[in-house]
Amino acid sequence: MMRFRQTDNERSSLFTRRALLLGGAQALLLSALAGRLYQLQVLDTQRFATMAEENRINLRLLAPARGLIFDRTGQPLAVNRNNYRAMVSSDRGRGAEMLIDRLDQIFGLAEADKVRLLRELPRSRNAQPSVVRENLNWEEVARLEFNAPDLPGVFIDLGQSRDYPEGELMSHIIGYTGRVADEDLNGRDDPVLQLATMRFGKKGTERSLEDDLRGRAGAVQVEVNSVGRVVRELDRTEGQPGANALLTIDLDLQKFANDKLNEIQANSEHKSGSVVVLDVITGDVLAMVSEPGFDPNMFARGITQTEWRDLLDNPERPLNNKAIGGAYPPGSTYKMVTALAALESKAIDPWTVLPCLGFIELGDIKFHCWLKGGHGGLSVQGAIAASCDCFFYECARRAGVDRISEMANRLGFGRLSELGLPGETAGIQPSRQWKQEKYSKPWQQGDTFNLGIGQGYMNATPLQLAIMTARIANGGYEVQPNMLLAKASPREELAPPPIRTRPTAPSLRIDPKNLALVRQGMSDVVNTGAGTANQLRIDSKTGKPFEPALQFAGKTGTAQVKRITERERDMGITQEQLPWHLRHHGLFVCFGPVENPRYACAVIIEHGQAGFNAGKVGRDVLVETMRKDPSRHMERYKKMAAK
Repeated sequence: MMRFRQTDNERSSLFTRRALLLGGAQALLLSALAGRLYQLQVLDTQRFATMAEENRINLRLLAPARGLIFDRTGQPLAVNRNNYRAMVSSDRGRGAEMLIDRLDQIFGLAEADKVRLLRELPRSRNAQPSVVRENLNWEEVARLEFNAPDLPGVFIDLGQSRDYPEGELMSHIIGYTGRVADEDLNGRDDPVLQLATMRFGKKGTERSLEDDLRGRAGAVQVEVNSVGRVVRELDRTEGQPGANALLTIDLDLQKFANDKLNEIQANSEHKSGSVVVLDVITGDVLAMVSEPGFDPNMFARGITQTEWRDLLDNPERPLNNKAIGGAYPPGSTYKMVTALAALESKAIDPWTVLPCLGFIELGDIKFHCWLKGGHGGLSVQGAIAASCDCFFYECARRAGVDRISEMANRLGFGRLSELGLPGETAGIQPSRQWKQEKYSKPWQQGDTFNLGIGQGYMNATPLQLAIMTARIANGGYEVQPNMLLAKASPREELAPPPIRTRPTAPSLRIDPKNLALVRQGMSDVVNTGAGTANQLRIDSKTGKPFEPALQFAGKTGTAQVKRITERERDMGITQEQLPWHLRHHGLFVCFGPVENPRYACAVIIEHGQAGFNAGKVGRDVLVETMRKDPSRHMERYKKMAAK
């Protein structure tokens, strides 16, 4: 009996201890819970209230309106248009795949867009939204709105996209915009560049003026529900639009030059060439045609893989701005450089007569003149007019490669201009040092002969040929090409600079008498019976009376691509029988008016065989430019300011 009582007492004591332990643990847990509740509800009230508010309210950046681009007369070249687009803002993580599949059913997304969205979607809910599809039509908008309840975080946004009214005509000058890539940032810390809807200049003036055209971001504060859908807009701060730009280009003249270039190649299966027109006083680029072009609106709406591949595979290279990125042997258009180098170095004087027997010998090699039988004896003025190769072989030998290269550099060859457009090449102005570094071979006398007539290693861009012509025409001033006439914010007036009648660029320190002699030789090319381009006189075969104010000077050139051997000549093979890509290039440079030069023009027709066709384009474009006289007509500027 005593043992049973002892057992009961032990059990009671054990139960009491366990109850106390359990009660103590419960009290401890309740105390911890109460403490945590106190911390959450009292101590951290402000912090969690702020976090809750941030979950409810999103602050999103607004892309600013991109600045507009006009030609010098106020005609629009790049504008903005409204653009409905589908956007998504979500942190769905694994659910992103389901969302993208649903969007694919609605829009038929490209594979590249699916990959991009899968990369962008797993973000915090406060991140900037991603673009699903741009340029939505009404049917797509309606389809998205109908499916909106099943698409959390997806909404329609009204933005702006770029539009290029002139399409291919201005494609190489204006360029296009595209999504911001890592290489575009290049140290830029502008937060607006992080926006999925932001577009960045990729080519042309869109790229060179990017920092001016972009503007500053605005911001919008919106209230969202639990699935990230916008409930209402709370506040909005508009951004600052980018600056508008007034280019030096005359759109009407650009169209005229483009039409003339296409007209001269109407019977050719290939259309490839370039025309550049400069103001020799200011350096303003009045026209810059590169054929063929491309439609920049393809990039604005989103280019397809097929369209991109077609552009890359085209043998005429439509993406290449031939005016600044195409490098060609200048041929006889380079002979003015050789003449000035020889005159300035006293290797010849204005009255030096050099013989032309139709060839000049160097060892056992004959360097031929274009005229079989030769020109006889010529001075420098007559040699420019007749484009005598033998005269310039001897000129080059006497002056030497170093003096020719130095003169060429002064006239703009072998270096980039200050135009600033992306894609420009410096060309090649060969020298002793250049050949040694490039080929580890010494310079030879035959190289000098070839350089003297613009062949061999020498190549240049149409822009460089126009710069050379402008510097000769303006009396030897280092005028630089310029494409920006004025820029201003949308609230300011686009005021062009005052009219200039004299160059303000530094002098090239070339004897004015030597420049005048070369200019006279170029005038004789066109305006005398001995000139190689006398058929281009403005009163010759045109049915138009002679107008002294429109008289111009010029120089034709033929740049060899493939040399026809003696054996091929004996077989009767001619340039016309060669494949298109092996035919000679045709070139022409000119300036006018002769008495008071104001404009210079350079033309190249790729594989155009000879310079005469290029000359017809150059003549028509230069005469049209002189008639329009765009550098002096201010009434157009007044109309622009009034807008």
